[in-house]
Amino acid sequence: MEIKIAVIGGTGVYDPNILSDIRNEKVATPYGEVELKIGKHQGRLVAFMNRHGEGHSIPPNMVNYRANIDALKKLGVKNILATAAVGSMNPLMQPGHLVFVDQFLDFTKFRQQTFFDGGNAGVVHTDMTEPYCPGLREILSQAAQSQGLTYHNGGVYVCTEGPRFETAAEIKMYRMLGGDLAGMTGVPEAPLAREMEMCYAAIAMVTNFAAGISPVRLSHQEVVDTMIHNGENIRKLLMQAIEQIKDDRACSCHSAS
Repeated sequence: MEIKIAVIGGTGVYDPNILSDIRNEKVATPYGEVELKIGKHQGRLVAFMNRHGEGHSIPPNMVNYRANIDALKKLGVKNILATAAVGSMNPLMQPGHLVFVDQFLDFTKFRQQTFFDGGNAGVVHTDMTEPYCPGLREILSQAAQSQGLTYHNGGVYVCTEGPRFETAAEIKMYRMLGGDLAGMTGVPEAPLAREMEMCYAAIAMVTNFAAGISPVRLSHQEVVDTMIHNGENIRKLLMQAIEQIKDDRACSCHSAS
């Protein structure tokens, strides 16, 4: 049985028990070995990857994004549902809301951004007009609506290098550039998935307002607490979305050129 769907769990989404018959799997890639879990939902195999490792031991700037995406490709995955905790710069996107991101602004600095490093890998300029799969976003929106969750189908995700939080001045700049959300993991995860011709959707959970907007100092514990509080909603959303994703669905994401 092929594995067509993967869930990448971000901060606070570490529990693969939305699945049954779970087993551990190690996948060798040119970028390093990846450990993940494979289980079943409604009789279908699903891969579950903990982005930050056991015990949240890997900070966002140190995640081996190329290894993770390459491992999912080797398993045959065509659809990725990735969760992310984000701070909001948009007063309409409030703590507890879900945002199915449709665009990003990349402010990372030191990350490996591509599988195409020249030489034997060649030079490829991948189209990123729509970096997040519109088909998966629609499936997520329908699932969220049916469950009565507050969601936004679309939002601009600003990816920063981390692991520090942003300054108030940086957030002001990102807002001026059109940013809605601030996070630390969306890039290069999304563009790497596109290079590998996989559909990728981000389920962003707003955990707080960003620096200069929030009335209190930012803390990682606040982020974790909000994600845990909303964990059941995220799990139900993931399960319903997985049920709606057809193995044979066609999408323009499957052609990176």
